[in-house]
Amino acid sequence: MKSAALTQELDRSLKNRASFGQALRHSLTMAYRGLLKIRRTPEQLFDVTIQPILFTLMFTYIFGGAISGNVENYLPIIIPGILVQTVISTSIVTGVQLREDMDKGVFDRFKSLPIARIAPLAGALLADTIRYTIATVLTFAMGYIMGYQPEGGLGFVAIAGILVIACSWAVSWIFAFFGVIARTAASVQGISMLVLFPLTFLSNAFVPVETMPTWLQWFVQLNPISHLVSAVRELVNSGTIGTEFVLSLASAAVIVAIFAPLTVRAYMRRT
Repeated sequence: MKSAALTQELDRSLKNRASFGQALRHSLTMAYRGLLKIRRTPEQLFDVTIQPILFTLMFTYIFGGAISGNVENYLPIIIPGILVQTVISTSIVTGVQLREDMDKGVFDRFKSLPIARIAPLAGALLADTIRYTIATVLTFAMGYIMGYQPEGGLGFVAIAGILVIACSWAVSWIFAFFGVIARTAASVQGISMLVLFPLTFLSNAFVPVETMPTWLQWFVQLNPISHLVSAVRELVNSGTIGTEFVLSLASAAVIVAIFAPLTVRAYMRRT
């Protein structure tokens, strides 16, 4: 009788699965690890600090006069476009850093720890939301400095920022998938750029859709990046939440629904 009770106790103590609460705590701990990495190597933030400033200045002063007649009229168009393009672009780093950690054997060491196996992956994705937040704040700050005055007010600016961060987090699952299945960090970056560049530049982020060839307009109008840019413009320029907002959230949900299981499955096979 005592032997049977001892066997049951050992079976319970040797469980190979973490509960949801444990997995969440472990993921938050790994997210904190990601923040420590940023603090110790602040050069990781160059893309989310320099790029928003550089792109906002370049695109505004190069295209402003040609597209809208002057810089002031172009700011309500370009700031939401630059915001989406910059923050979405920073999500590539998620896959690159994930591949680098796996190549260095960091994830092999995590396997020996009594933590949820999904925690290192989930923690990395959570930590990168800080990068998206920095890029979002800097882009709006540059817009204010250049004279941009969102008609929607500060509240809708905040909602727009949260929307872009949430959608970027969803897109980061795509690049995390590339990070798990690719062989090198360089290949992750190359594949990710091939996917991202058509989506960001073949959109309404920088120029009106009407100025494009008819055969190209159908793709631009279906592009989820175009819906996100339109949603941000509606929020910050007019203070409205419309169909584009719903379509952006729906697109993000579809991306997560597809790529999160694929990424987790591939990650579990690798680890």
